[in-house]
Order: sequence, then C-alpha cells, then structure tokens
Amino acid sequence: MTTMRDVAALAGVSAKTVSRVFNNDEHVLPETRARVELAMRELSYVPNAVATTFRNGRAPVVGVVVPDLLDPFFAAVAEAVNLVAVEHGMSTMVTTIGEDGEQEGKLVGRLLSQSLSGLVIAPVATDNSYLSRWSDRLPIVFVDRAPGGVSADAFLEDDEGGARMGVAHLLEHGHERIAFVADISDVPTGRSRLRGYRAALADHGLDHDEAYEIFGVVDRASAADAVARLTALPEPPTAIFSSNARSSMALVPELRDHAFAVVGFGDFPMADMVTPAMTVIDQDPALLGDHAARRVFERLEHPKRRFRRRTVLGVRLIERESCAAAR
Repeated sequence: MTTMRDVAALAGVSAKTVSRVFNNDEHVLPETRARVELAMRELSYVPNAVATTFRNGRAPVVGVVVPDLLDPFFAAVAEAVNLVAVEHGMSTMVTTIGEDGEQEGKLVGRLLSQSLSGLVIAPVATDNSYLSRWSDRLPIVFVDRAPGGVSADAFLEDDEGGARMGVAHLLEHGHERIAFVADISDVPTGRSRLRGYRAALADHGLDHDEAYEIFGVVDRASAADAVARLTALPEPPTAIFSSNARSSMALVPELRDHAFAVVGFGDFPMADMVTPAMTVIDQDPALLGDHAARRVFERLEHPKRRFRRRTVLGVRLIERESCAAAR
C-alpha cells in the first residue's frame, strides 16, 4: 500500500509537505504542489482515513441521527446531508433512534464515540443536554426539531404557521368540525402544529374539542382505530388535519370509505396519486438537510465562531382534491 512517505520520496519533499498539499494548504508553492500531485497520481495514492483521524482527532465522517429512515421526510434529510458530505470529501454515518427519548442519549453517545467531524440530528427527546459535553468539540446542527438544554444551530420549519394555514384552508371550504391527527404527542413539532390547529379554529371563533384530537396514529391499525373513534362521536368531524406525513400515509387506506376532507402536514410519495389526491402543507426536507450539512462545514471552517443560529424555513400549501370533500 502506497504511503505518504512514498509520495514524499518520489516528489523530493517531506511527508509534511505532502499532507499540506492534500489538505489544500495555500502556503505551498505552485511548483511544489504540481510535483506532489503528479507523484500522487503516479503512485495512485489514497490517504489513510484512520491516519487522518489520528492527526486531526476526527474521522472524515458526519453523523446523521433521525427517528426513522422509513419516514420519507427523514430519508430525504439524510440523503441531502450525505450529498453535501460527499461534496466535501467526507462520508456519513446514520443512526436511527426510534421514538424513545430516554434511549436517545445512549444511542447518540455511541455514534459520537467514533470521533466524528460533525453531527446533524433530528431528536425525539425534549432534553438534549447530554450533547453539552460534545457541543464545544464538534459542530452539532439540529434539524426539524429545536434543541432543548443545549446551545446549537438549528434549521426548522414554520410548524405552527403551516398548521394554521392548513386548517384555515379547510375552514375556508366550509368545514367547522375538524379533527387533528398526529403520531407522537410530546415532540416539539407536534406541539407547535397542535397550537397552529387550535389557533386557526380560534381565528374563526371556534373552540377546540379534545375529542377531535387524536395521537398515536403511526400505522394502519392505529389509523383505523382513530377513524372509528372519530366517526363514533355524536357530531363526527367532516375534515381531518393530519400533523405529519407518517400519519397521513397510515390514514390513506382508511379514508376510502369515508367522506372526510383532508389536509396533511408534509408531502409524501404518491400523495398526488391517491384518490382523492391529498392536499398538503409542503416542507422541503432536502433543503433542510442541505442547509444543516453546510452549516456543519461552515463551523469546521470557522471553529472560533461561537454564536449559534436558529433558522426557520417557510412552508407552502399544495392544493389537490382531498380538501374539497363534501361537508
């Protein structure tokens, strides 16, 4: 296996100069750089990632932590982070943490023990203070969900405003009995969207009814139970606002036999192909992941910048057929 010393010997320079060329040090003379790069090509030199870790104290890897890679939203976030990492000559290591916030610290700690260069995380725990021991040693960027108990950069969506927009759209179609359906009750995104749902009702002089607010819709069985509970009410809702794509996808098979109008928060594959095509509040998970990854590399390039920033990205309504079901 070709080593850095082999390249140095062929180019007639020191191993330290080879390292500087590989790391694009601007202080290397152009003629020296050309000679070293020629030697690298002739010897087909590939740097040893383990050696790089020992020299820099970090592996050329960005960690990505998401609740579930089967969720198209988080899959898109992870893929966007990976594309930016590859662009910067690094790879990604992905860990899924499920829905148990108590396990999050342990699982993320195992990932960070790999001496990563940075971390992009969509947490499920509300207290992320366990990250404090790492926050001064590597860039940590939160995505989709704000940090709790630790200072870190974050890229979020307008969850409350988006929910308010979606429910207002149903109200404009004449629906006044609107249910709120979600997966998890205690994540920040869910709480913000619930606030937006209630605020839209209040804007139209309507009180919210907790009998219309159902959580735990994560699969077809729980979606069937939710629909059964809603239709059994003395005054069943005429419309449903689904708080996330996971719940929306679970609801699709159950809505075939019911005339609910529906708006979902978050687009998902085939949402425009189901019958009726689902109206959604559209997020851009790829943009979210791209921004988060670029912030990691910005922090790596300027490690002395201490100020942490929170950026909220806008969302938009995509109107399809499902919001116009009969009242």
